[in-house]
Amino acid sequence: MQTNHALDAADRGAIQALCNAVLDDFMTALNAHDAAGMDACMHFPHTRFAGRSIKVYQAAGDNPMDLFSRLQAEDGWSYSRWESREVIQHNVDKTHVALSYTRFRADHSIIGVYESLYIMTRVEGRWGIHARSSFGP
Repeated sequence: MQTNHALDAADRGAIQALCNAVLDDFMTALNAHDAAGMDACMHFPHTRFAGRSIKVYQAAGDNPMDLFSRLQAEDGWSYSRWESREVIQHNVDKTHVALSYTRFRADHSIIGVYESLYIMTRVEGRWGIHARSSFGP
């Protein structure tokens, strides 16, 4: 396996902090039902692997606007929370983040805990989520 020794632990920590800031904004937008805010955290085209489907969103606004009502109708979703986020591979412009999140109902009961892999990239100096692969629905 080839590694990039130019990036030390301090660089990993800095990249983790930058990615966490984007992920925090993404989760805040999701919980606020703010599709435009979620889009602002992504780079396009954006690829999402979930279940057995692969979706590519070519531009901001392509994510279906019924996302929030679907989640509520399917299992009573009210909000989500990150459980873990760890940069597992990185260079100065691309990062693989292994993460998990929990979905909750309004009464704070747990719907499920899901593991995902996000690919985050730095494009024109801005970090964003470029692809998501999730074991969640």
